[in-house]
Amino acid sequence: MKLYTYLLAAALVLPASMALAQGAPPADLKTMSASAEVQDLIVKAKAQPPKPLINQPIVGTGAYRANLEYRAGAPAPASIHDNENELMYFIQGTGTITTGGTLVDGTRSNPTNQSGSSISGGTPVTVGPGSVIIVPAGVPHQIAADAGSAIAVMTFHVPQPWPGR
Repeated sequence: MKLYTYLLAAALVLPASMALAQGAPPADLKTMSASAEVQDLIVKAKAQPPKPLINQPIVGTGAYRANLEYRAGAPAPASIHDNENELMYFIQGTGTITTGGTLVDGTRSNPTNQSGSSISGGTPVTVGPGSVIIVPAGVPHQIAADAGSAIAVMTFHVPQPWPGR
């Protein structure tokens, strides 16, 4: 009976302690965002001084986050995400995404991402509202808004390989 009691206590306490160890999600984390709220994020980004990248959370759960990336002015650095695929949905503006090729002046910005000044030998594709692109893990990519404009993109990073497989 004593062993049963210990096992039952461990079965109840262990999952709770693991959840606490992961930390609580941010208080402002939402799992749904209406179109008007996304448009408000774009207005907020437009009101800031132009920068290559303004990043704001839209929704998320656990380790997954959908972000609004607002890109105006000079292109943000080119990127490679070693362990994540990146899904992009273009909301506003027009420009070009270049994928593939080789990162120029590449540096490791953290243990799982690389950045560079540009891409050599990549494939440019024109993008605009409604364009959807998935960039596989390990592929260089860079977004540039058309001259004098800005691009609003919803991005979603998906771990590679997909959890549970």
